[in-house]
Amino acid sequence: MATGGIMRFVGSDGATRVGLRAPDSGDLRSLPGVTGVAQLLRLTRDDLRLRLEEAARATPDHQIDDVTVLPPIDGDTEVWASGVTYERSRQARGEESDSADLYDRVYDADRPELFFKSVPWRVVTDGEPIGVRDDSGFDVPEPELALVVNAHAEIVGYTVCDDVSSRSIEGENALYLPQAKVYAGSCALASRIVPAWEVGDVREQRVRMRIVRAGADAFTGEIPLTALRRNLEGLVSWLFRSYPFPDGAVLATGTGIVPGMDFTLRDGDVVEIEISGVGTLSNPVAKGTDPFAWLLAARDAPRARSTTSR
Repeated sequence: MATGGIMRFVGSDGATRVGLRAPDSGDLRSLPGVTGVAQLLRLTRDDLRLRLEEAARATPDHQIDDVTVLPPIDGDTEVWASGVTYERSRQARGEESDSADLYDRVYDADRPELFFKSVPWRVVTDGEPIGVRDDSGFDVPEPELALVVNAHAEIVGYTVCDDVSSRSIEGENALYLPQAKVYAGSCALASRIVPAWEVGDVREQRVRMRIVRAGADAFTGEIPLTALRRNLEGLVSWLFRSYPFPDGAVLATGTGIVPGMDFTLRDGDVVEIEISGVGTLSNPVAKGTDPFAWLLAARDAPRARSTTSR
């Protein structure tokens, strides 16, 4: 049974809910007794599948146009990311850095590059702005397949991630990676988590990105997920090796689409990402921290989210 995608949203009564969006309509079905996605990620894969299939048989109780859509993670679920998992990523890191051998070595090593990306409240979703730092002059989006992993280290779903990055800061010194990767507006996730069993072999899918500037294409790119060098289960194994995730985790798997050295994001650009079989993500670009002040208010008042489109 196709259950659609898992979503978080605020209903007309102001209550935050978790539900399923139907695959081919705006129908939403709330999951009874579920207060957050983190609660679902404490379940085993088999138990989660049964829970979702039961909910999919219920009568819709909301419509997508009548709710405020939220990012698909909450609680203590963390977003992590992988680096240098595609040949194009290795090339790009070498182009921007005077320490290219670092990236060559990690590309070929058994141990992958893994780094922390975001806590749930800082994540933005469809239609909300992504950011570039004031102190960076060379910035790119990074379209990535994101694995949704439960507390038992099982891949239970997929979503789309934009791991927005400052190439100038990382290129200046590899030790500046946290500053190049973690800042206001640097992590966007699509609003839906698609159950893994509904996608099948995700490596058969393709990643596409389009950057629109002043109404015209400023950049387009596409790559098959077969180009991803790392094994997905292997990445999860390394992440969970010495670190507990009681509310599960989201693990972005790296990008194979990187614009050339002559391209940087600008304020007002729109980044559109599609992963076939998984979903889409679209975000306008904003510069600095002021455009993200609303995130603080949205921690306690989700309706304060700065969503511009669905």
